[in-house]
Amino acid sequence: MAPILRILGIETSCDETAAAVVERDAEGVPTVRSDVVLSQLEEHSAYGGVVPEIAARAHVEALDTLIDEALKRANVSLSDIDAIAATSGPGLIGGLLVGLMTGKAIAKASGKPLYAVNHLEGHALTARLTDGLSFPYLMLLVSGGHTQLILVRGVGEYERWGTTIDDALGEAFDKTAKLLSLPYPGGPAVERAAKSGNPQRFKFPRPLVGEAKLNFSFSGLKTAVRQAATEIAPLTDQDVADICASFQDAVSRTLKDRIGRGLERFKGLYPDVEQPALVVAGGVAANLVVRGTLQALCDKNRFRFVAPPLHLCTDNAVMIAWAGLERMAKGVAPDDLDVQPRSRWPLDSSAETLLGFGKRGAKA
Repeated sequence: MAPILRILGIETSCDETAAAVVERDAEGVPTVRSDVVLSQLEEHSAYGGVVPEIAARAHVEALDTLIDEALKRANVSLSDIDAIAATSGPGLIGGLLVGLMTGKAIAKASGKPLYAVNHLEGHALTARLTDGLSFPYLMLLVSGGHTQLILVRGVGEYERWGTTIDDALGEAFDKTAKLLSLPYPGGPAVERAAKSGNPQRFKFPRPLVGEAKLNFSFSGLKTAVRQAATEIAPLTDQDVADICASFQDAVSRTLKDRIGRGLERFKGLYPDVEQPALVVAGGVAANLVVRGTLQALCDKNRFRFVAPPLHLCTDNAVMIAWAGLERMAKGVAPDDLDVQPRSRWPLDSSAETLLGFGKRGAKA
């Protein structure tokens, strides 16, 4: 029987510093030995968003301590670790440098192999850790930086079916909150305000609804929110609540169309899959309206709806360690120590570029 594999994971792609120790036994059963996350929310809240330079400095100050804490909580030493997995992209380049360079240093000093992990692959494979899903399945990634519908066929085998052509959904939530003078982070603030609002007061657009392609667009919706707010300014608390509720309703109806078409496509391609599944990941997955929409859609189409625990939907090192373990189990060779971080790193490198292409590669 193959031995238990144990990995130290490191995540520093944005504004959470994280370290974790995760194991996988010979049968593929995972055990999370430790999971340590330090949020930078206070450092960035005054600016209404993440400041890359502040994020990078915060990672430098905290990462060594968090790694030490993760090893202690797991009751292991570095000699008990089989490999190091560190996020290598996509994300803020300063933060990626901190985490990947730390991972390289540990790997070099300990003689352990290094796996440079795509952050998006971590999200894509988390449901296999939490729910034991078998391939293939669909994943909707909705965060501040990404809105993508991805077919997950296997480890390293991903096909992007849809992506945003402008703003990510989380970005639209944050910008809507900022426009309405709601606190950062914007997603939870919009959701709280919407609870006392009338979702039918404003008829906001539902971008790309009815389109055959499965892409997303939220820039026009964000603009419509700004126009509505400007026309009735100064805003009362009820105005803000109604705008937030109407915004969420437009988002819900847009996702219902976009994802519904994706579920139909999946059933057409894989009619023999007994229990098809839709996985949701990313910070926006915490929104109860979004979750309710996706759950109802899955129930209607006889899909299993999988939403990993919130702390594993947002940025964390558990998913990075697990992605490394999945690659090890598949026999994927570790990365050379000269591997470089990538601020842009599409999960499906063959997909059509929709958000620009530069020296650092495709954005999405």
